[in-house]
Amino acid sequence: MAGHSKWANIKHRKARQDASRGKVWTKVIREITVAAKGGPDPNDNPRLRLALDKANAANMPKDTIKRAIQKGSGTGEMGVIEELTFEGYGPNGVAILVETMTDNRNRTVADVRHAFSKFGGNMGTDGSVAYLFNKLGVVHVDLSHNEDQIMEIALDAGADDFTVTEDYFEIVSTPANLPVVIEAFNKNNIETLLAENTMRADTLVNLDHEASEKVLKIMTFMDDLDDVQEVHTNAEFPEDFTEEE
Repeated sequence: MAGHSKWANIKHRKARQDASRGKVWTKVIREITVAAKGGPDPNDNPRLRLALDKANAANMPKDTIKRAIQKGSGTGEMGVIEELTFEGYGPNGVAILVETMTDNRNRTVADVRHAFSKFGGNMGTDGSVAYLFNKLGVVHVDLSHNEDQIMEIALDAGADDFTVTEDYFEIVSTPANLPVVIEAFNKNNIETLLAENTMRADTLVNLDHEASEKVLKIMTFMDDLDDVQEVHTNAEFPEDFTEEE
């Protein structure tokens, strides 16, 4: 999963930079609003709880969070935000899955289609690449913690996999069990670097450095679109590839 980890690392570094500029707020507000459709109480709504964790990590004001919850749960101003997923192929035939939240379907379709064509890709039909991806719950914990302790907590909480990377411990679970895993670390006063549901592909496309640069450009451009929440790929970047190349 080297390529996946590399794109994930680039994306999370970028998210931290965006958060420092307040740019991430728009995406998190949409996420809270959509999640709140399942109920305004985070104790009964795991998806909302994850969204609120992102909001707190981005230092979002409580009033902003409250308005987003009210809008989504129907207790505040009404507005329609829908979730749309786009599928397609990027340079070198890599699969790209784009998750969006929007209040203007036509704008989002045009933006995503333009992004695919701008970088030599093409948008596909529903189901064209989605079958390549599996939805997983992923948690990252800092390497400063004891490996045996982290593994024990994760497995006791029902996690499916535990991996040690160069940058963090990675725990993988089903999306439904992700809140249980997060709570297990919270009870042990262990802060998580990341906790989210994501999509990962079983079959990867190996890329050289030149192709990696092309794919990274389209992935970054997609991720910067206002309506885009997440971008996933089955690209496998070389181990020594850096985003500065």
